[in-house]
Amino acid sequence: MMLDYQSLLLALGVSAACLMVTLFGTWVSRRTDSFLLTLVVALCFIVSGIIAYSSYTVATGILRVSIAYAFLMAGFCTTYAASVQFRTGKKPWRLATALTVAAILFGLPLLIAGFDGVGLIVMNILTALLLTGTGWQYWRTRAEAPGPLCGMAVLYVLSGLSFVLCAGVLISDGNWVMGHAPDNWAENLNIGVCIAGMTGIGSLSLALHQWRMAAHHRREAMTDMLTGLLNRRALFEEHGTRRIGPSTAVVVFDIDRFKSINDEHGHAAGDMVLKTFAENLLQGTSHVKTAARLGGEEFALILDNVLPGRAERIANDIARRFAAREILVGECVVMCTVSAGVSTGAAGGQSFETVLGLADGALYEAKRAGRNRVEVAGYLRPVDLSDTRSSA
Repeated sequence: MMLDYQSLLLALGVSAACLMVTLFGTWVSRRTDSFLLTLVVALCFIVSGIIAYSSYTVATGILRVSIAYAFLMAGFCTTYAASVQFRTGKKPWRLATALTVAAILFGLPLLIAGFDGVGLIVMNILTALLLTGTGWQYWRTRAEAPGPLCGMAVLYVLSGLSFVLCAGVLISDGNWVMGHAPDNWAENLNIGVCIAGMTGIGSLSLALHQWRMAAHHRREAMTDMLTGLLNRRALFEEHGTRRIGPSTAVVVFDIDRFKSINDEHGHAAGDMVLKTFAENLLQGTSHVKTAARLGGEEFALILDNVLPGRAERIANDIARRFAAREILVGECVVMCTVSAGVSTGAAGGQSFETVLGLADGALYEAKRAGRNRVEVAGYLRPVDLSDTRSSA
């Protein structure tokens, strides 16, 4: 029976080591997923703990079980910290260290005092809590990738329950002082569940990685790399089939005399102007549904739940704020203006392309009328931005 138990421990150690190598390779391929590196560190501790515990099953001793306890607690605490890092993006090392120190201070004195059974009960209960907490952290983020994350959450919780069984058997048998490693059906079941759990978690981690890579590539395909706004393709994918009603407005902006900025100050200055306007575009209103760069120096804004005239005032505010910005380019200060065209949908609904076309036509009228102004589609008088009486 002891040989079987040793074989199970060996299989568990190999499984943990394989998962560690797999996660490390996955992290190397996309280092922005830094929680994977935290899991690699956690598995280093766990593999070390398994080796130390395997030694304890052959030759008993306080030193061996204490080393195993310390490494295993460090591993499971770091595993939990990695799940928190995945959910929040915060660095995990302070949390992992605090949990590890607390776990060691709680259980290690029991082992040193000779109450090895009580110490192992504490280890099993703490491990169950940490694994269940890890599963809960992944469950809370399941909206990102429901399949892999739900599967990982279930496997972590099941692994935690197997540690509860180990603690329960020790408590029911009254094994407070043992002098040797526990050997019962719950221990064998625990190792089997952990082996299966690690295999499943490894597979799901790879699936999660692929899911995140696909989402990353999709975001890149839909994002204007210079400004961080949606690009034209993304704008039409999101709104292309939408019917636009009277409470939704489309605003098209175009930076005035942008070519002369590039010619006089260089393309780096032009890029700075574009980025500055993109930042300005999202400030000061809660009505923005979508902001996008259509291409070149042209931008679009989709405003939802706006009353008549409100979209025009928002466009005016954006244009005035941008005109007041001093954009530092090297040792030069560049100041720019922008023209805008506004169009709202009809009561019966209009296609997005139609409303966008009307807004673009209004923008052309604003340009033709002298720039630095807002023109509303179907509205006879363009709004001159130099007229402060038109401010909202």
